[in-house]
Amino acid sequence: MAALNHRALKPVVFLLCLLPAAWLFWAAANDQLGANPAEALIRALGDWTLRALVLVLAITPLRVLGGWPALARLRRMLGLFVFFYASLHWLAYAWFDMGFDWSEVLVDIPKRPFILVGTLAWLLLLALAATSFNRAIRALGAARWQALHRGVYAVAVLAILHFFWMRAGKNDFAEVGVYAVLLGSLLAWRVWQRFKRQRPPGRR
Repeated sequence: MAALNHRALKPVVFLLCLLPAAWLFWAAANDQLGANPAEALIRALGDWTLRALVLVLAITPLRVLGGWPALARLRRMLGLFVFFYASLHWLAYAWFDMGFDWSEVLVDIPKRPFILVGTLAWLLLLALAATSFNRAIRALGAARWQALHRGVYAVAVLAILHFFWMRAGKNDFAEVGVYAVLLGSLLAWRVWQRFKRQRPPGRR
């Protein structure tokens, strides 16, 4: 697809990825988030984190199956948007739930499993974002860099676990199931591709 090679693609995708955050902050400023705007903002930022994660993990299957190698140009930017939305999600929790009382935050994290796994996922994303640049690749070496960035698999598992435990109190698992199927399918495809590459030649 010629459009994937167009120089305007990355700026357009960048602006599209910013739109949800812009709309949410506009809605918060104009009292458009319902009766509990803080909870609505926290949850919406979490939802957009998951959506961005699905997009990142879909890049490689779409590139391989669709024959669209130019999609790889978007992977780093979309990965940084996962970190961006995850950071806003975590900061919204620290602000609206904890009032930026960091001692209370540190006490709260280990007490609530869904906060703990969410924080672990964010810390992994921090490591991936900090090493997503060419200088980090050169410093780490390609093999170590690739091993570190397979941590996105753990991020996906922790994100689903975070979402599951968060919804468990209300016994509402429909959305959790959708994201679990999407992320599980994308991870399973990647594992299958690695298995095929490692399988001895001629073996079926």
